[in-house]
Amino acid sequence: MPKKTPLSSIVLLRKPLASVRSCKQLANRLVTPVALLLAASLAGCGSDMADLDARTDALVRERSALLGPSASPPRIPSGAVTTSNTGASIDKVPPTVNPDVNDLRYLPADEARNVGQRLDAYQNQVGDPVVINLRESFHQAHLSAREFLDAQDQYVLQAIRLLIVRHSFDWRFFANTTVDVTATGNDGAYESPLRVMQDLGVTRRFENGGTLEARMVFDATEQLRNVATDRYTQASSLVLSGTLPLLRGAGTVASEDLIAAERELVYSARSFEDARRLLLVSIASDYFDLVQQQSAIKNQTRQLESLRQLEERTAALVAAGRIAEFERNIARSRVLSATSSLANLRETYILALDRFKIRLGLNINRPLDLAPITLMLPEPEITPDAAAALALDYRLDLQIARDRVDDARRTVANARNDLLPQANLFGSATARTKPASREGGFVYESDDAIYQGGITFGLPLDREAERLRVRAANIALEKSIRDLDQFRDTIVVQARSRVREIDRARFNLTLAEQSVEINTRRVEEQNLKRDEVAAQTIVDSQNDLLQAENARDQAVTDLRNAILNYLIATGQLRVARDGTFLPLPGMEAKITQ
Repeated sequence: MPKKTPLSSIVLLRKPLASVRSCKQLANRLVTPVALLLAASLAGCGSDMADLDARTDALVRERSALLGPSASPPRIPSGAVTTSNTGASIDKVPPTVNPDVNDLRYLPADEARNVGQRLDAYQNQVGDPVVINLRESFHQAHLSAREFLDAQDQYVLQAIRLLIVRHSFDWRFFANTTVDVTATGNDGAYESPLRVMQDLGVTRRFENGGTLEARMVFDATEQLRNVATDRYTQASSLVLSGTLPLLRGAGTVASEDLIAAERELVYSARSFEDARRLLLVSIASDYFDLVQQQSAIKNQTRQLESLRQLEERTAALVAAGRIAEFERNIARSRVLSATSSLANLRETYILALDRFKIRLGLNINRPLDLAPITLMLPEPEITPDAAAALALDYRLDLQIARDRVDDARRTVANARNDLLPQANLFGSATARTKPASREGGFVYESDDAIYQGGITFGLPLDREAERLRVRAANIALEKSIRDLDQFRDTIVVQARSRVREIDRARFNLTLAEQSVEINTRRVEEQNLKRDEVAAQTIVDSQNDLLQAENARDQAVTDLRNAILNYLIATGQLRVARDGTFLPLPGMEAKITQ
């Protein structure tokens, strides 16, 4: 029995010179298409994302334009962040910094230190602070606020998802190359054909459910151990084939992913515009609160100065024997209490200002001052029911909720389509080289063409899972209708309450202004007769004045917020493309910032 040749040594077998030449010829026949495909692939891998970014930008601009001229399309991220699977990202055990307790040090502070001086130093910002006003805060939030950037990215990501789905309905080219060697032994003699198959084609999916494909198949086989007169065989064929569903999977159900992606991008455009409006109101509320805290600090500082003057005056009267000692102690106690309150107000303001920097996306180490505002939005003349009607017409989130119900109805229809029988038309036409020709090349004969067509029919013998999905889709539809009704009622209640809130805020502001006026006259009268008024009475009057001033400032803030919240609740707030507030017709002349 002859000795068998190991499979690993097949490639080392000697081949006739003619076989070597035929392999070279085979390689030459393949080098052009393979080189072209390789070059195209490398070009695609090496190209930048400029074209995709341009298409994404055009898509989001188109969707945002549907919301009106003031709607702002998102900025497409630059893609400057690069990633690679090297270094720390592939470390299976990333390092953890957690020193032992003996490696840590804690330095106790001296209880006798001058804490007041240190608190004063905290509020002194290093360097010249940048002064920012309300309008600039709006604009800055539109540039660097993280919540705005997150909303923008969600919008862009949805546009990219739509482009991916759209691409699945475009003509899509493909190329597959298969090279294999099969060794077949027969009593130690191995036949080892080298086969190269190149499959080039294009395919398209249609929105009605049909598919069409055109392919060119090139098949070449070289027998590595054949004699010189039996070199290699080569054939090719052109194939055009297609399918078309008639019942199940036919119609709009076949393009459900495209319909859903198109509608989702509209929802994203609305949600992004809503996010811009909510961000403006939120930034304005933070700014108003900070300005109010500034006023509270000024009021507290002014009261503290008055209390110190009262303490000095009371001490002089005590020294002159005109009043009792406890009067000076009362004044002194109020000075200490006011000093503590001032320190608390300053710390609260510093913390709120740092958080405001974070919201705007600014460097927290950057000194920042807020410019005073004179923004007093005119109050609307409207009834609660009229405000509710506006909200039902204009609220973008309510429009999304309504459209979600339609999505649920479409899901039910698609689920019912799955209950239908399977009926698909199919057909193909194949042009091939002569089967008897050893080297067919690319010459196709019409006499050798193959045509095929037919219909595939499948009876719905088992549709239990599909029926369950129909039932689940109906339940989901009923829930979406209930959710819409609840959301609609919530919006009506919210719009009505915003109108009442404006009236309440105006009422409180009127009372607070009257209280400030009364307490101001009370303090002025006591100052004129301070020698006749007890220290406790003066302290009480100043405390009442401070509370009235703070209540007035709070009422001003509440009124501003109430009007902005009314505009949001009724869907009337408009934001310019740079993120600033757009006044409605009728309020321009009364707004100053």
